[in-house]
Amino acid sequence: MAGRPVVESMDTVVVTGAGGRSGRWIADALADEYEVVCVDIDHPGFEADARENVDFRAADLTDRGEAFDLLGEIDPDAVVHWAALPSPTRHAGGRVFETNTLATYNVLVGAGRAGARVVWASSESAYGFAFAEEKTLPEELPLTESHPLRPEDPYGTSKVAGEEVAKMVTRKYGVPVASIRPSWIQYPGEYNCRDVAESGDLSGGAGNFWSYVDVRDVAGIVAAALDSDVEGHEAFHAAAEENYLGRPTAEAVSEFFGGLPDDWTVDGEESALSTVKAAEELDWEPRHSWREAESESVSEPSLTR
Repeated sequence: MAGRPVVESMDTVVVTGAGGRSGRWIADALADEYEVVCVDIDHPGFEADARENVDFRAADLTDRGEAFDLLGEIDPDAVVHWAALPSPTRHAGGRVFETNTLATYNVLVGAGRAGARVVWASSESAYGFAFAEEKTLPEELPLTESHPLRPEDPYGTSKVAGEEVAKMVTRKYGVPVASIRPSWIQYPGEYNCRDVAESGDLSGGAGNFWSYVDVRDVAGIVAAALDSDVEGHEAFHAAAEENYLGRPTAEAVSEFFGGLPDDWTVDGEESALSTVKAAEELDWEPRHSWREAESESVSEPSLTR
């Protein structure tokens, strides 16, 4: 499959879910390099003074007509699809699955029709460990992107379905799609994962083997994926270099699970999610650690002035 040219500076990028907690960090970071159209269910109001290189649109992305009409009108060079219901525990399961799957289908197909490259939010939950009723060991440590996807919850299943949509879109329309699988996203000065660590109860983080990622690194991997020459569909982990416990990962896994998988090479506090693929193919590495970031004072980005 022939690769599309890399997105050039000041091309137009649509960011869905830009009003969300992590979406605004992504949109803010991209606005330094691209014309960013922020799409969410609500509009901040016509009186809102958007920051430079930012515009706003409101759309219900589960409505195929709205999604196609929006993307057809804007005709973007790239689409960052970050809109989703983020948890199976805050909404009815069917609503989570239907909302996420419909929106992903509509946005990715609309992007394909526009010839736009795509970066979108899949999840570590696609593996099935995060929301499993019975916590089990993975087949390998650290996990690579080739690990089987076996969710048993509507959120993780919606992400698996979304990655299948992504593969279909690359086949049908010839556009590259990067599926980013973030770990538990943390924010400067608000590292909730450390509450789990300080509680001493390993069960609180066993579902993702105590991994995390700073939101600024999430914005960084999205930008790197947009600038890459990756072809077809590829999935990438977004995770910090180390766990948030401050102790060896293998030690914590062995203590909680009573052993380690046969295939394990995790060293010291190394994250349970490998980011080698992102380093090799996107030239991206995480820059932030809980040791500094949990007490950092950093203002949340604003998309208005």
